[in-house]
Amino acid sequence: MGNKISTKEKILEAACRLFETKGYNATGLNEILKESGAPKGSLYYHFPNGKEELALAAINLAGENIRDNIKNNFGQISNPVEAIMGNIETIAAIIDSGQKHADISISLMALEMYTKSESLRTACENVFVSLEKMYAEILVKSGMSKDLAGELGETISIMIEGGITLSLTKKKGDPLRLIAKQIPNLF
Repeated sequence: MGNKISTKEKILEAACRLFETKGYNATGLNEILKESGAPKGSLYYHFPNGKEELALAAINLAGENIRDNIKNNFGQISNPVEAIMGNIETIAAIIDSGQKHADISISLMALEMYTKSESLRTACENVFVSLEKMYAEILVKSGMSKDLAGELGETISIMIEGGITLSLTKKKGDPLRLIAKQIPNLF
């Protein structure tokens, strides 16, 4: 017997995909319901505070998915520098494939909502900080001091987010590949 996805999960996953690819303002509740296949009344049943509550849950889910992707990428390569480079190359390949870009970044939501909703801005910040910590942790495990690893983890995260923005704008992963190529120069 397969795992049945709950109506709440269907709504949340659809919202996550749409918010990540279209943004908050360009995504309507009816579109989320249509994408999820959920009945209209179920959205407010599961998210009684409406769109912002759903967006908050979607940001948290996106962060979880992005962290899972990074963990999977890191798990394939033991050298931390090569693992970080490999993760960046994976993101570049996703962009090159032309598929919808869910689970690679929450930048669109962060940029769109930072002046409009403190709760959504804070949720985005928390996701970004968690990614910085992941990069720092792999560097600490390789013997780097915690302070330096923290600075480099944040730097790498900043570079990746900027690279994602440029890669999406150019519709090719080359800016990310350039970043991956430069990662060894940070060490």
